[in-house]
This record gives sequence, structure tokens and C-alpha cells, in this order.
Amino acid sequence: MNKKKYIIKICMGSSCFARGNLKNLQIIESFIKENSLQANIELIGSRCMSECKDGPSIIIDDTKYQISSHEELINLLKRM
Repeated sequence: MNKKKYIIKICMGSSCFARGNLKNLQIIESFIKENSLQANIELIGSRCMSECKDGPSIIIDDTKYQISSHEELINLLKRM
């Protein structure tokens, strides 16, 4: 991972929360800690992102993602 500062915004609205963003939040927090990336990643919780039918949603910088699996999320994090 390079030294760029990333912003990850995770939707914690009821639909995304129920569809897996609670676990996704835990995965992101663990990834940040395990890779000592606290200085490189700002993690922000968000209320509804108005993507309820497509969630669970996260935004990395300005790109919105609908996460379909934990493996997909981990791969996104590794590419940052």
C-alpha cells in the first residue's frame, strides 16, 4: 500500500447494516489495524447513502461500491 491518505465511508443505514456492513466494518477495522494503516486511512460511518436496494455500500475516496462478499472487500482494501 502506498502512502496516499484514503477516506473510506461505510453506510450504516438500516438496510446496509442488515445486509452485511456490520461485518464489513469489522473487516475494515481489522485490516487497518493488522496493516498499521491508521495514518493512511480515515474510516467514517455514514447514515443512509440512498442505495438501499443495491447495498451494502461503501465509498472509497469518491468511488461507491456495493460489496457482494467479504473477499471482494478485502481485495478492494489490498488494492488501495
